[in-house]
Amino acid sequence: MDNEINEILPEELEKELNTSKYEIVDVREDEEVANGMIPGAKHIPLNSIPEHLDEFSKDKEYVMVCRSGRRSYNASLYLDEKGINVNNLKGGMLEWEGDVTD
Repeated sequence: MDNEINEILPEELEKELNTSKYEIVDVREDEEVANGMIPGAKHIPLNSIPEHLDEFSKDKEYVMVCRSGRRSYNASLYLDEKGINVNNLKGGMLEWEGDVTD
């Protein structure tokens, strides 16, 4: 792999939830996020990331989330190429033990 994407562990992210350090973006499909998202996360399905590119700021740091970490890794690669400061949630929602919103 050419690009090294920074990965963040679920427990690290959970500690940062009450700070405004990260913007969390959930790239799962609608039916997946219906089962709950990380509080404060924004839902942008993976296939629509390119058309939402203007919603990402180079001044912010993002954490990409999916079910297992694979789709969010792909989203991270794409955004990294566009100059966005991005992290991938390692293990995705399968590893997330924190709160979820309904």
